Amino acid sequence: MTELTRPNELDDLVVRMSGVGVRRGQNHLLADLDWAVELDERWVVLGANGAGKTTLLRLAAAELYPTTGEVDLLGDRLGKVNIFDLRPRIGFTSAALAGRIPGEELVRDVVVSAGYAVLGRWREVYDTLDTERAEELLGAMGIKHLAERTFGTLSEGERKRALIARSLMTDPEMLLLDEPAAGLDLGGREDLVARLSELAMDPDAPAMVLVTHHVEEIPPGFTHALLLREGRAVASGLMDDVLTSENLSATFAQDLLLERWGDRFVARRR
Repeated sequence: MTELTRPNELDDLVVRMSGVGVRRGQNHLLADLDWAVELDERWVVLGANGAGKTTLLRLAAAELYPTTGEVDLLGDRLGKVNIFDLRPRIGFTSAALAGRIPGEELVRDVVVSAGYAVLGRWREVYDTLDTERAEELLGAMGIKHLAERTFGTLSEGERKRALIARSLMTDPEMLLLDEPAAGLDLGGREDLVARLSELAMDPDAPAMVLVTHHVEEIPPGFTHALLLREGRAVASGLMDDVLTSENLSATFAQDLLLERWGDRFVARRR
């Protein structure tokens, strides 16, 4: 019997990378990478500093073009699509973005201005639905009471949550989080992990990709993992298959023991 196939294999993919490489001078930031993310998947990308995690995320955010290979995002191929039409469909948070936000900007305006893809309000006009949507997202992140505060007065954890609210403002089809828990204390990290877990378990939430160095920061509800070392994939696939002591040891070039406590992970050197 002939196997039936869908008319378009890309219909359920938000990301497809095939043979992707990124080179800067003689340095290969990524090399020969194949990776795909489907609509209902939540991915964590793990690796040491310099493994290529942020480069990967910038490709997925349409902020970077590959040197070699092909990148398809939301059904369109980089290099053959207007990226300014594509980017509003992708939510992206990073430390670099936080550094570009004016400190005097109101937190509500940090969120609502995502609708125009700008940083810092100027003469844009927003209606009541926009401001209500911004406050709803701030509430989901537990910081609605900070809407009238200026961004520069927020703690590191509060800034991270405000940026995640901003990244959701346009109802994106994909959410990319570059080390969202970096720099947080234990309480701030656990609060953020819990909120990201709620988002990951929401069937109406967009596909998610979270970059981190630490397995302890993986929110429950994430389904898949990609492990990178020196720009190449060590392992990729379902979390339970990929996240093992052996793969983690190969990823970080150390003899590591991975343990699971309930729906959370912890790793230590043997």
